[in-house]
Amino acid sequence: MTDAVYGPGTDQTYAAAGFGEAVRRGSRPAIVVVDLTNGFTDPGYPSGADLTDVVAATTALIRHGRCAQVPVVYTTIAYTAAEADGDAVTWLTKAPGMRVLREGTPAVALDPRLPVDPRDHLVTKKGASAFFGTTLTSLLCGLHVDTVLLCGATTSGCVRATAVDAVQSGFSVLVPRECVGDRAPGPHEANLFDIQAKYGDVIDLDTATSYLQALTKGVAR
Repeated sequence: MTDAVYGPGTDQTYAAAGFGEAVRRGSRPAIVVVDLTNGFTDPGYPSGADLTDVVAATTALIRHGRCAQVPVVYTTIAYTAAEADGDAVTWLTKAPGMRVLREGTPAVALDPRLPVDPRDHLVTKKGASAFFGTTLTSLLCGLHVDTVLLCGATTSGCVRATAVDAVQSGFSVLVPRECVGDRAPGPHEANLFDIQAKYGDVIDLDTATSYLQALTKGVAR
């Protein structure tokens, strides 16, 4: 499949270079849901796309995680009026469609289809990575997390950036394929390829839920 998309020999080239080994699956994961807010899951927004299937898969994963007492962290991008209207945030010059992500508006609210619970955590960010300039690292360390199950949007932007910073921060990264999405299939697939090769394991939802179910048995004991 990879060779068909990226050219013959791609898999062999990366394997020969020493990429693509499996990451450790720890006993204390957290589910980090990146930017599944209305501004990204509603195609009516400039920054949005129809991510109905991603929201549904993420919801299923979270419900399995609850049984294993796995913490859930949601993120949102939200800008003040001064940030959204001015030039202080360089990223908004490159991506002006994201200027709609203003504090206090429906665009930055979590998608109402998600199973948000009072026990969950919310991290507000200004950039792509959920780690950059936020309290996420200290939060995960305080929760004694060793593995991040990464969900959300978009695969080529905030998900990839968060995966890179997660592994650089010492966390194993697992990305359930059904739980991440993008505006177009090309960037989505290309970045899943890179994540699998360099930063974490891209797995299917069944594998992710089996991992959580194994933890649930440990909790039951």
